Amino acid sequence: MSMTLTIVLVVLLVIGLLVLVLSVRVIKQYEQGVVLRFGRLTGTRLPGLTFLIPFIDVLHRVGLRIVTLPIQSQGIITKDNVSVGVSAVAYYRIVDPVRSVVAIEDVRAAIDQIAQTTLRKVVGQHTLDETLAETNVLNVNIREILDARTLDWGVEVTLVELKDILLPESMKRAMARQAEAEREKRAKIINAEGESLAAAALGEASDIMMAHPLALQLRNLQSLVEIGVDKNTVVVFPAPLMSTVGELGDFLARETKAAEAIARGIR
Repeated sequence: MSMTLTIVLVVLLVIGLLVLVLSVRVIKQYEQGVVLRFGRLTGTRLPGLTFLIPFIDVLHRVGLRIVTLPIQSQGIITKDNVSVGVSAVAYYRIVDPVRSVVAIEDVRAAIDQIAQTTLRKVVGQHTLDETLAETNVLNVNIREILDARTLDWGVEVTLVELKDILLPESMKRAMARQAEAEREKRAKIINAEGESLAAAALGEASDIMMAHPLALQLRNLQSLVEIGVDKNTVVVFPAPLMSTVGELGDFLARETKAAEAIARGIR
């Protein structure tokens, strides 16, 4: 009799330990537990050690960290009928663990599918130039649409970024030609502005030289000095330059006579 009682106690102890092991759960800091008892929602469990009824309670662990979701490249026709491939990345997090378990079967798969369709819809409403130049606007529009649709699932979309825009080769060549033409246009405009400024400066210089004839003569002499640096250079004096040299000699002679007259007057 005592042997039978001992066996029964041992069996009960083993069963008790087994039930204790099966009932203990550890929920991590970045998780919350959603408990269903006989298929009915009984509540949530916070991070830490928690106990369940084995074979009766079912625990669904829900991660609360931000999840990175790559959006595969989508073949999209823009508003101006250009075929492009656009890929993006979305970031979301679960804010209501109960809704994420009860309202939707697979949160990640659902967000992936709706993100793809939303990406095609938003990019298709813009031209190629708008898609390339206004990516920030497209990112905000996609995020707002996704956030409005996933709120009922207990999910918040925190950020959406267009990652890559693939263009056809023909479009790349056309854009390269357009960019080259734009650079040539800017170069011609800059060249014309430079010539205009140079012409204005030359006009001012010519006015000054007309008021002071000797300035033109000195400029000619300076040019001769610059040319004479190379000893092998043959310089041909134009007629105006020879007359200028004569006028300069007459000017120096007049200045010399005036200085001598002043000196005799002083004596």
